[in-house]
Formats: sequence, C-alpha cells, structure tokens
Amino acid sequence: MSRPVFPYVAEDVSALARMLGREIGTAGEKPSHVELLNILARAAGFRNFQHFRAQQTARAHLAAAEQPVPVPAPVDLTRVARTARHFDAAGRLARWPSKASQRDLALWALWSRLPRGVTLAEKEVNGLLAMEHGFGDPLLLRRFLVDAGLLWRTRDGRQYRRVEQAPPGEALALIRHLGRRAAH
Repeated sequence: MSRPVFPYVAEDVSALARMLGREIGTAGEKPSHVELLNILARAAGFRNFQHFRAQQTARAHLAAAEQPVPVPAPVDLTRVARTARHFDAAGRLARWPSKASQRDLALWALWSRLPRGVTLAEKEVNGLLAMEHGFGDPLLLRRFLVDAGLLWRTRDGRQYRRVEQAPPGEALALIRHLGRRAAH
C-alpha cells in the first residue's frame, strides 16, 4: 500500500530551526519517528501531525471537488441557420432534414417544446408533436426523440417523459433563434 505524500511548507526557516532546536533539546533523548513528525507539524503551525495530515487531506478533497469549468464548444452558426430553414415562420418544423446533423438540432428544438417533469400518454405526445410540425408524421418524430435519448418511454410505450439535460450550444442557438422568429 502506498503512503500519501503531504507537501511540507514552513513560512519562516529561522523560526522552524529555533522551534526544532527547542523541541529536540527538551526531549532529552533522541525523538522517535512519531515525535519528529509532531515536532515538524508544530513548527509549521499545526497542533500535531494528525492535524497537519487532516488539513492536507481536506485540501486535496476540496481541490478534487473543484472541477475545471468546461470551455463551451464553438457554435457553428452556419449549421444553425441551415437547420432553421427547415422551420416555418411560426417555428414549426416544416420538413424533415435529410442531414443527420440538422435532424439532431431539429430534435432539440422539438424537445424544448415538450413539457418538463410531466409524464404523458402516447396520444398526448403525438398531439404535442403534431402541433410542432407540418409534414404529418408525429410517430417518426417521437421515435427519433426516444432514439436520441431526449424522450424516455416505458417498455410498453404507453408513457413518455422528456429527459432533462443541457442542450449543446448549437441547439441552444437554434431554440433561441426560433423563439425570437416566432415572437415577431
């Protein structure tokens, strides 16, 4: 089993040397390993080695918990604009995109219009999707939403629920664009 490594820092080397001299001088005999650890910990401002170790462990846990902020991927506005052409002025999907990348974005737009946190029957989902497109195939849209992991369904296909997740940047851009366009 490997031992954890704890960095040791003393702010003032002179104070460290004085403290070590005093502690070792009062010990009378050669200090044991544990006594040396406690002396070094006290010289660095801790109560004992256990206190020093607890502080280092807590610092490591806090540092591990601080996840670096992910840098968002650049948004391909050309792809967003090309996908937006498949929607009419009211924001409804007018035609099914032939390119998979555009279909994926279109599905995110449909996903954003489904109610969150609500379990729906198959007919309700079909009704909602029928209102959001103009080519008459809510079954196709429902299947693609389930396959993409945007819509959850029971094994028997009777109940559906929107899967809550953060849309990618391009999907957010399309959703916002369609919302502004429909508002005008």
